[in-house]
Amino acid sequence: MFSSVELKIAIRYIRSRRTERFISVISWFSFFGITLGVATLIIVLSIQNGLRDELLNSILGFKGHISIISNSDNLYDYKSLANQVSSSKGVVNASPMIESQVLVSNENRSSGALVRGLEKTDLLNRSLISNNIISGSLKDYNNHNSVIVGSRLAAALGVFTNDNITLISPQGTITALGSIPRLKTYKIIGIFEVGHFQYDRSFIFMSLNEAQRYFRLGDIVSKIEVFVDNPDKLQVPSQSIRDILNADLTMFDWQEENHSIFSALKVQKNVMFLIVMLIVLVAAFNIISSLIMMVKDKGSAIAILRTVGAPKAMIMRIFLIAGTSVGLAGTIFGTIAGLIFTYYISSIQSFIENMSGTKLFSPEIYYFSHLPCKVVTGEVIMVILISLGLSILATLYPSWRASRLDPVVALRYD
Repeated sequence: MFSSVELKIAIRYIRSRRTERFISVISWFSFFGITLGVATLIIVLSIQNGLRDELLNSILGFKGHISIISNSDNLYDYKSLANQVSSSKGVVNASPMIESQVLVSNENRSSGALVRGLEKTDLLNRSLISNNIISGSLKDYNNHNSVIVGSRLAAALGVFTNDNITLISPQGTITALGSIPRLKTYKIIGIFEVGHFQYDRSFIFMSLNEAQRYFRLGDIVSKIEVFVDNPDKLQVPSQSIRDILNADLTMFDWQEENHSIFSALKVQKNVMFLIVMLIVLVAAFNIISSLIMMVKDKGSAIAILRTVGAPKAMIMRIFLIAGTSVGLAGTIFGTIAGLIFTYYISSIQSFIENMSGTKLFSPEIYYFSHLPCKVVTGEVIMVILISLGLSILATLYPSWRASRLDPVVALRYD
């Protein structure tokens, strides 16, 4: 496509001389601008993908993909319903569950929490929880006075494994003197940490039977959480479950429950992409500026090439090579820098936190204990193609202008 002569001339034009330092400075600005833009785009998109995946995995691992509730607040005959749902197409299992708010206290510390009552087998099936027990075990989970708590809730209360906590339910006992809050002491047999601040800070698990006794619900549950084989394809299992339910029962899936969160993440990702893309666009304008100035500076050289028989197409290709090489080099270095940064992002985060003494990624704000990152090959390729496309487009007008230069006029005014 390009001859060796064209490549040699283009490289000679790119190399700065004393009289062309200003042009060279603009070219360097273009190079660093594209490098910075491409690297930042890859980093931003990777972090956004990591946040989405981390949030998705924590939601799908902690809560059911589909929830079934009763319009009258409590589910009766839940065992039969759970068995029917479990045998539906695309359903892995259905877990009857009790969920209610409590006040949990230890000595002079207290905090609000959400108690979940689950069968031991159902809790073991939730690998996000059962595989992340950092202290204690689930061996005595079915005991009537045993609970497991999140790591951050335990830290807030100042408790450890084998310590006791007191649960206070707002649904108290009605007496002649009024409503008396229901209190009971439980032993912590395990502490879990799933990496999501809200879950680690707010949840307590106990056996389903004990939750029914504590909240005095009898043989009823709050909801049934359903897990399917493919949480991204809910149409078939949702329809199978809907055919089983009666008019008093309602179902909703994780996509409906968390629609606003993932929509916000998608909008944020698109906006960040457009904002960072402006860096590459500004760098492309710098390429236009440097090439126009180069064409003006190399007017006499272009005229000489034209007079010795160089066609217009050759002149245009020379400046295309000169301009595109800046964009190509910036794109390559930017891609490498972006991928290296994403690969070592945890180490970089730790280094900056140790140097500054501050927490860059507070879990209280962002809900995650670490900065997640996921590189998607397709998006990296898209960034590379956009950068190269803008670089090539930026060279078209200056190259065309160089090819249209009249050699007589150029030599006369040189």
